[in-house]
Amino acid sequence: MERHQIAIYLAAIAAGGLLGWAAPGASPGFEHAINPVLAALLFVTFLQVPAAELVRSLRAGRFLGAALAVNFLVVPLVVAAMFPVLPDDQALRLGVLLVLLCPCVDYVIVFSGLAGARNQQLLAATPLLLVAQMLLLPLFLLAFLGSGLADVVDAGPFLEAFTFLIVVPLALAWTVQAWAARRPRGQAVMAVAGTTMVPLMVATLVTVVASQVPKLDDNLADIARLVPFYVLFLLVMAFAGLAVARLFRLDVPAGRAIVFTGATRNSLVVLPLALALPDHLAVAAVAVVTQTLVEVVGMVVYVRAVPRLLPV
Repeated sequence: MERHQIAIYLAAIAAGGLLGWAAPGASPGFEHAINPVLAALLFVTFLQVPAAELVRSLRAGRFLGAALAVNFLVVPLVVAAMFPVLPDDQALRLGVLLVLLCPCVDYVIVFSGLAGARNQQLLAATPLLLVAQMLLLPLFLLAFLGSGLADVVDAGPFLEAFTFLIVVPLALAWTVQAWAARRPRGQAVMAVAGTTMVPLMVATLVTVVASQVPKLDDNLADIARLVPFYVLFLLVMAFAGLAVARLFRLDVPAGRAIVFTGATRNSLVVLPLALALPDHLAVAAVAVVTQTLVEVVGMVVYVRAVPRLLPV
């Protein structure tokens, strides 16, 4: 499965689309399954990051500085440049902001590794990127949408997502790590847990896509207008990430990792936030999932293009 991850993920998206089209009545059930499946995926992801490795990542000043700069300085500037020409619909704009302002923490590890990036550094930085985006996202939304945001966005889902998708999986992962360190077969258990990442990613993609496909019927034209913006974002961030990597004087594997973290977005984690919005903003969730579909195809291109952009 690890050798054929790209094909497997594309097949998972296709399967989710077929499920959503064939059984639209199952959409609410799939939506309820998103958080548990995603929490399991993040737990297994965090399980690969020993607490000591996280501390060590804090000392990798240039790489961590580049990762924070590309995600929380460069990306907001790119989004700000795109924002005035986005479709003039509050729900669509909110969906775009939710998904583009948050860096990916899951399959970016896979795709960057396939391109020869130093994905272990990205993996170690994952908890920090998650915490940073959850703290900064409300501020970014306020800056883009103004004080009226409080009338449509409830802080409750943000706190719930932070607790259920970050704090709990991270605490459980470190608890299991501590248990495994004291048991003779602990490392074997950890290794077996690591093999579940691909199946859990497949389950997440199928669940997410199947839950949102039925909602496309009434919003297809509006959603299609977002696709060029998502493609443009991927194109711009390839060169923006390269510029940041050079500014911080990173070596080639680390530079490739920065390009990937700047381009990939955290659509799976922010989706529960979009699903918690009021009914009149429900299309925001479809806008988030659409970005996932565009991005996965874009990552297939990135895996081939980034090594040429940053050759050894």
